[in-house]
Amino acid sequence: MTKHAHQHDNHKHTEACCSSSQCVSNNKNTNSMHSHTNDDHPQTKIDKGDPESEDEHHHSHNHEGHHHDHGEHDCCDSNIEIVNTEPEKLAQQRFSWKVQGMDCPSCAKKVETAALKVPGVKQAKVLFATEKLVVDADSDLRAEVITAINSAGYSLFDLSSPDAQKPEKQNWLKESSLVFILAILMAISWGVEFIDPQAGRVAFIATTLIGLFPIVKKSLKLIRSGTPFAIETLMSVAAIGALFINATEEAAMVILLFMIGEMLESYAAGRARRGVSALMALVPEEATLIRNGQKQTVSVSQLRPGDIIEIAPGARLPTDAELINDFASFDESALTGESVPVERLQGEKVAAGCLSVDRSVQMKVVSEQGQNAIDRILQLIEEAEERRAPIERFIDRFSRYYTPFIMLFAALVIIVPPLLFAQSWDTWIYRGLTLLLIGCPCALVISTPAAITSALAAATKRGALIKGGAALEQLGTVNTVALDKTGTLTEGKPQVTDIIAETEFNEKEVLAVAASAEVGSHHPLAKAIVNKAQENGLVIVEAQDRKALAGKGIEGYLNQQHILVSAPSQLTEVIALSSQWQQQVARLENEGKTVVVVLRDRQLIGVIAMQDTLRSDAIESMKLLKSMNINAVMLTGDNPRAAAAIAQQLGMDFRAGLLPEDKVTSVMEISKTHNTMMVGDGINDAPAMKAATIGVAMGSGTDVALETADAALTHNRLTGLPEIIQLSRATRKIIRENITIALGLKAVFLVTSLLGITGLWVAVLADSGATALVTANAVRLLSVKLKSSSH
Repeated sequence: MTKHAHQHDNHKHTEACCSSSQCVSNNKNTNSMHSHTNDDHPQTKIDKGDPESEDEHHHSHNHEGHHHDHGEHDCCDSNIEIVNTEPEKLAQQRFSWKVQGMDCPSCAKKVETAALKVPGVKQAKVLFATEKLVVDADSDLRAEVITAINSAGYSLFDLSSPDAQKPEKQNWLKESSLVFILAILMAISWGVEFIDPQAGRVAFIATTLIGLFPIVKKSLKLIRSGTPFAIETLMSVAAIGALFINATEEAAMVILLFMIGEMLESYAAGRARRGVSALMALVPEEATLIRNGQKQTVSVSQLRPGDIIEIAPGARLPTDAELINDFASFDESALTGESVPVERLQGEKVAAGCLSVDRSVQMKVVSEQGQNAIDRILQLIEEAEERRAPIERFIDRFSRYYTPFIMLFAALVIIVPPLLFAQSWDTWIYRGLTLLLIGCPCALVISTPAAITSALAAATKRGALIKGGAALEQLGTVNTVALDKTGTLTEGKPQVTDIIAETEFNEKEVLAVAASAEVGSHHPLAKAIVNKAQENGLVIVEAQDRKALAGKGIEGYLNQQHILVSAPSQLTEVIALSSQWQQQVARLENEGKTVVVVLRDRQLIGVIAMQDTLRSDAIESMKLLKSMNINAVMLTGDNPRAAAAIAQQLGMDFRAGLLPEDKVTSVMEISKTHNTMMVGDGINDAPAMKAATIGVAMGSGTDVALETADAALTHNRLTGLPEIIQLSRATRKIIRENITIALGLKAVFLVTSLLGITGLWVAVLADSGATALVTANAVRLLSVKLKSSSH
């Protein structure tokens, strides 16, 4: 296990250098292999929250040795920032605003259409989950875009303004006032009609016109901004048409029901976005900055890496920061879903939005403005809209043709029967107007994105980040999970369990010799040996001319004597183990331990055995996956006997003795017949993750892990795997239900309207009611109960 083969994995990303202190990741693969000494690498730290990796040395076990897989970052700065998740820039300048007034993705489309009508705009994209409009243009067109969006009936706020930073609050009194007024006028009109039918008819016409005014106004704005087939236009045509054929009561009822439906839709959409809004609200607007020993309150936007801030007890972190105090407890539940406060030690990184539990602490800012943990989560949610689920993309295309087709069909229903079959114009105009209302695709359009947004918010609340609808949909199809062993199924912190010395040597001497070669290495097994030597109070003398032997081990010179630490099976060319030692090695490996042999001047002086510990929730997670009919297979570089011992405890299959490239081959082989999820640390296992149907990173949700995988478990709990699969399955189920509701209601009322069984007001219920219904159904995902025995 000391085969220090330094290998560069097929990274799913490379780190590109920049002139500033910030490095961004792009999604390209690199593949290189070479070996060098342990001292070749600068000690550049990457805070990855991974037990197996504390700097850019990322390791994976092999049954004959430890492979040091170095993610080499040839960059100007060691802080790796997540790649910008906004759409690709298509012009020289980019402008962003927060949009207010949107109820559903259909509204977002209207905003985009209005912005694209402005001459010079190359791209306009609304990120609905975070209510953000991104516009690309070669010149400053901000004034023109704002005018165009205002003309379409929506409001824009500068992202840096306080109004844009705060979650939009729904003013129910203001939004429902017109509905109450219209309901009162309806009641008065019915009363008047009861006394005087002619006066009642006039009252209903007046009520309809009062309710119709804001709808027609918005309809005209949308027509001018490039959206002629909006529901407001269809409503206006239907209501005015109803007045012309003397269906005055129904015209007024249609308007009232439409407004109630819009109100319910707005409420449901607000609920669906509430998880995202809650994240935005976690970051305070001000911070206490300590400068030259003096405290001052500053805006969070003024904080820069290196600044020292103070967090009061019960206050939240305004940015990612390192703890300066010796220790402190933080409530990280808002980001990880872990309800128990976590104790952090000096120098450890704590994410923005976490709460200082019991004491005032000083911390050093480590994240740039706009790049803290909350910002990255919001960016991922925005990116989710770029990675839409296949069913969502299909529905979006379908709805573009659906509405014009229904309008044409409604026109034919109005014209054909009276002209060809001498039917009553009033009857068929009425039925045609009813079909017009049924033609609105709002419920269908929102059926999928509402579910996706709710599921992503629910996942975030549970400490899982899923990159978009496509990834969320694929999770539900997984039937095989492949897991890396070290740092994923195990803690990644092996400990020395056995030291067996040759007759003329003692255990401390064997340990001291091995530690002299291993000191300075960042591999978990090397660390285990060095830590054991330090625990025993041994003075570690660093071996000279240390060199990694690719595929064999590590060697060096101590007091002019050659030192070699290697896996037992790699000794054939140097020295053969006696049958007695072979039995010792086999016994230790059968116990699930990793064994290395220590030689001095080609003479065996002893063996050292180490064992990693399983994660506390590993057995429970495997049981949950099994109960969901999902197979699990462990992929490891460890020896087959040690792998078998661990796999037996977990009740899963295994493939052992794998190099990183072998893991890719294994995953590709499994993926030929199964939908496979690959779970790893996000860097070493990047090639295998890419080869799988979907890749999931364990870790603390840091930049590298988030960039590499399709999903990441920020709470570092294996039970999160069955949870996100269950959530995906629940989401797929709700999407199917929503599409059935949206299309089913329309199909039923299409037939009943043609037969004259149902009228205008039922058509409105089929539209607004279905929209509210599918959104409310999607919101259930925010509180869906997932099967887990401990969480």
